[in-house]
Amino acid sequence: MNTIDFINKQTSISEKQIEKTVALLEEGATIPFISRYRKEMTGNLDEVAIGAIVKQKEIFETIEKRKESILESIKEQDSLTTILEKKIKTCFNLTVLEDLYLPYKKKRKTRASVAKEQGLEPLAKILIEQRESEISFITSKYLTKEITDEDKALAGARDIIAEWINENEKVRTQLRKIYERKAVISSKVIKTKKEEESAKKYEQYFDWEEPLNKCPSHRLLAILRGEKEKFLRVKITISEEYALYCIDDIIIKTNVKPCTDQVFLAIEDAYKRLLSPALVTEVLGKNKLKADEGAIKVFAQNLKQLLLASPLGQKRILALDPGFKSGCKLVCLDEQGGLLHNENIYPHPPQREVTPAIKKIRSLINAYKIEAIAIGNGTAARETEAFVKKIPFDKPLQVFMVNESGASIYSASKIARDEFPNYDVTVRGAVSIGRRLADPLAELVKIDAKSIGVGQYQHDVDQSKLKGELDTVVMSCVNSVGINVNTASAPLLSYVSGIGEKLAENIVAYRSDNGALQSRLELKKIPRLGNKAYEQAAAFLRIIDAENPLDNSAVHPERYQLVHKMAKDLGISLKELIGNKEAIKKIKVNQYISEKIGLPTLTDIITELEKPGVDPRKKAKVFDFDPNVKTINDIKTGMKLPGIVNNITNFGCFVDIGVKESGLIHVSKLANEFVSDVNTIVQLNQQLTVTVISVDTTRKRIQLSLID
Repeated sequence: MNTIDFINKQTSISEKQIEKTVALLEEGATIPFISRYRKEMTGNLDEVAIGAIVKQKEIFETIEKRKESILESIKEQDSLTTILEKKIKTCFNLTVLEDLYLPYKKKRKTRASVAKEQGLEPLAKILIEQRESEISFITSKYLTKEITDEDKALAGARDIIAEWINENEKVRTQLRKIYERKAVISSKVIKTKKEEESAKKYEQYFDWEEPLNKCPSHRLLAILRGEKEKFLRVKITISEEYALYCIDDIIIKTNVKPCTDQVFLAIEDAYKRLLSPALVTEVLGKNKLKADEGAIKVFAQNLKQLLLASPLGQKRILALDPGFKSGCKLVCLDEQGGLLHNENIYPHPPQREVTPAIKKIRSLINAYKIEAIAIGNGTAARETEAFVKKIPFDKPLQVFMVNESGASIYSASKIARDEFPNYDVTVRGAVSIGRRLADPLAELVKIDAKSIGVGQYQHDVDQSKLKGELDTVVMSCVNSVGINVNTASAPLLSYVSGIGEKLAENIVAYRSDNGALQSRLELKKIPRLGNKAYEQAAAFLRIIDAENPLDNSAVHPERYQLVHKMAKDLGISLKELIGNKEAIKKIKVNQYISEKIGLPTLTDIITELEKPGVDPRKKAKVFDFDPNVKTINDIKTGMKLPGIVNNITNFGCFVDIGVKESGLIHVSKLANEFVSDVNTIVQLNQQLTVTVISVDTTRKRIQLSLID
């Protein structure tokens, strides 16, 4: 089986589509580029399908690499038979592959290896054959200075048999099926930890039991975290009696005693000492992997929604990072997010310098021609919002509450220090809040995605897989929006198809030395940005006010000549064509179809010509919390409150209702019908009206509902 066959078997994608996609990937093409600009080659595959091909290709390559290693190891032992070689070469399951390799795997010193060194392997072979009715005489032949009696000899032989049973492919396959179908996970509180405050979050798992294959990902990860933090003791069990019966059925061939009695003892030892611990680890690992995938999927969906959140756009913004004793850090930003001014105001207790704070804000609004105000949603956020909204401005100003999760991570990062080397973390944090309002995507890419606060057990999952998936999501979002090459930061540019960190730094350095780029073609002047990188990146980079208007569109430069021909055929200039819906309607698309250019690409070009360079994201909208609700003590059962979805999990979503604690809408309270996917009902940053169904002020938990 080759790569194409393997991927085809694992997906519903045709061999031809896979073959073309794999070829593009091996040429260095990225997922966003392939899905957008090579539709004819792939049969119009989207990013999800191409991502699946990438994943399966990596799995296939991992299996092939492991096979090579295993075959080489067995060859070195001079143990590779034709039958075994065929089994290994035709195996495409890593678990089965490891089972095949297990008897030949180099082991540390074991009870079986010690028994073999003592010369007991021939005795073990006699016993496993189960044909001898008298074994005392046979056993006596294996007595030595070390093995002084029959019991020791038989015990050593059983150790060898137990290892053989442990390495038996049929036994492991049968038990594996039992563990996958019948395993039960249970957890008990560690009594000495029961009364600790930190243990209370695991209270529901103090005496818990359920089938492992029915345990949802969030619950499994919570239980395993409780075990890791040493509050819970976790067990995975199956029926021992049934497991032993299944092994007996495979191993026991006769009823000749006392051989079978010895084998029965070896079976029990093999199960308890070797098979059960190994298969518990394996089945738990598989379920943990599945739970990780579920959690990573949830995080990826949330991150995508957050990155594509509504931007306010290029506006002059006054941003406030609220606080009580330390005051509110205030910054003024220009249209590009550049820092114009910063200082502190103290409108809240203990200082209560309200009048000076009002005068200062009014003065700055006028001096810097501020168009909007951003307030971080942390400590003193509601009080600051109420204070700002009471200020009598000379013109209408929109006031936005901005989610500041991760802003402190950014403010202490190298990226922030490089951007603002002469300012402290408080200034950088306030700047980040203001920039998030203007363009969430451009600002959030500077922060480690795990710190943004929209995940589910993100610190408990496989970190390399999480990073890989989140990087893919960020790249997808950045390229779907398109980036202004003359204003984008290096972190943002690094996610553009074909660019990466080094080229991003080169672009920023080139801008610094030569000023703004005037055309996409000028990208080729940037050091180390060759033809391949240009092909992959150019269409995702925008040049505002370029001489060629297509440089500010998603039309790829390789199709510029085609668009010029369309304009020429209509008897108008390129500039007259772009955005001219009446003229665009007259284009006879079919006459431009060729071997390389099909209807999917032409349709994309026509769509882009109608609205070139338009940001696909919706514009930011002002949201107001209930002014009467500022702390959890203000919330009463039955209240209907406005809120914003700020996190989504498999078991529901969390909603910011204007107090420090977010409320939970359990999946059962999202709709009157069964909900299998929370994202089908709500989206991150969605504005809702929710009903309070319970409030626990002691545990600081709020239960909400969308069902009337």
